Amino acid sequence: MTLETIDREAITTAITRDGITACKGAFSVEWADAMREDILAAFEEASAREHGAVGRGPNRYYVEIHPEQLRGFVDIVMHPWFRAVSESILGPDWTVVELGFDIPFAGAMNQPWHRDFPAPVETYRDHRLTSLAFNLTAVDTAEDMGPFEIAPGTQYESGLDWKHQMFPDREEWSRFESLAQRKYPQRGDISARSALTIHRGTANQSEKSRPVLVVGVDAPGAGHDALHDTAVTKGYWAGLPEEVRQHLTARVVDTLTPITQKHDIEGLVMGEA
Repeated sequence: MTLETIDREAITTAITRDGITACKGAFSVEWADAMREDILAAFEEASAREHGAVGRGPNRYYVEIHPEQLRGFVDIVMHPWFRAVSESILGPDWTVVELGFDIPFAGAMNQPWHRDFPAPVETYRDHRLTSLAFNLTAVDTAEDMGPFEIAPGTQYESGLDWKHQMFPDREEWSRFESLAQRKYPQRGDISARSALTIHRGTANQSEKSRPVLVVGVDAPGAGHDALHDTAVTKGYWAGLPEEVRQHLTARVVDTLTPITQKHDIEGLVMGEA
């Protein structure tokens, strides 16, 4: 797979129509297993300190990390499909503004239908997407593990009358359920979606956790970098390929400090009533 051989028209059609697309087998199973090791190590560290692991519902947590905490970070940003999607949807000056992971453990409940932040006018009025969320599963997803559920085509709804402009009223849930598609990614797969497409995590009825890496990417001016605090050390920054540095929004520091998360989605804390 190269940048030149990727079908960008198919990518653009899928994301602008459905709000989501995917690439099967982008990475090896062994690569995904190493990613899981890094995620679990970061979760152990984050859960031991205040505001390290943020609740996204019962037995479900989100943790932001720095690029140096993930051995495969450069592999992701350099991957031809990742770059082709980012450029096709967001333009040539796209930037990575967020790196984190979501873990629903055993007993995680259905989340309420939601989007991850209010829709900008460019999206609901002009149908132009200004950000993307890439997801990489750390396990092979099965039906009982609380798979991700999405309502395709809902990324352009304004949501101006929803709670926090993110949470549709319960009376509207049946509409999203009628559109809903469950996703069952396997280790090595990567997906890209608009975080404005209405979605939810479903109940994890297994005894396993389902860690998923999240990489947030912005078009110029989207502004989500203000919600995050990605940093890299001077040595790590110097060793990054130029193709990564030019697409990474991060503070360059002498020593990394743990991230205190700024983007807390309050409406997810209790899960579905």
